[in-house]
Amino acid sequence: MTTSHKAIRSSGWKTDFLIGFPDGLFLLFFATQVMQVFPIEVQTFYTIHLCIWIIGALLVMFSAFQANKGDLQHDSALLSDKERTKLQRLDINARTIAHIEEEMEKDAHSWELILEQEKVKESTFSRSRAIKSGLMTGLFFLLGGALSLGPYLSNENFTAASQTSIMLVFLGLTVFSFIKAKVTAQRPLPVIVRYWLLGAGILAGAWILHKTIF
Repeated sequence: MTTSHKAIRSSGWKTDFLIGFPDGLFLLFFATQVMQVFPIEVQTFYTIHLCIWIIGALLVMFSAFQANKGDLQHDSALLSDKERTKLQRLDINARTIAHIEEEMEKDAHSWELILEQEKVKESTFSRSRAIKSGLMTGLFFLLGGALSLGPYLSNENFTAASQTSIMLVFLGLTVFSFIKAKVTAQRPLPVIVRYWLLGAGILAGAWILHKTIF
């Protein structure tokens, strides 16, 4: 039986939304902006992006699950007997080992202060909670990607679809920024500007790639 151990606890749908939504939106936004001008069949374009969308969601779900899972390193700030034995086998003297353990305790205390300041909760690992967080993060990833990819799925005129996609992406970034600002107790304007600059950076990067290739 696996021993339960501490893990950083997700704050629920808010954390899952803040992670999954922008990842899906930006990934599909970049992919569509880069590939829309390539001379490929419409169905091929759809197939490639649906694969990116689904595979990306699965990877994000797995990452969220692992993040909620935590690891045994959270359980103790001290060296385990196994770790101490390994250091002794390396001919490291007891004084040095004690110093290493002291530094580990200091780091652990500093980490606890950071968690307290950021109001991050730790709790015993719960598989059901980790699975739920993974699923929610994946759903938000799909939602973000839908804003970028959706217009292309409904309109085979990729020039017009691109304009709609850009409009929806920046509208989505604005709404997302307001939500993030409220959740993280920040001023909305700096958050909006930061995410708009990221969106503009993706457009600029796609334009540069087009000019380089063609």
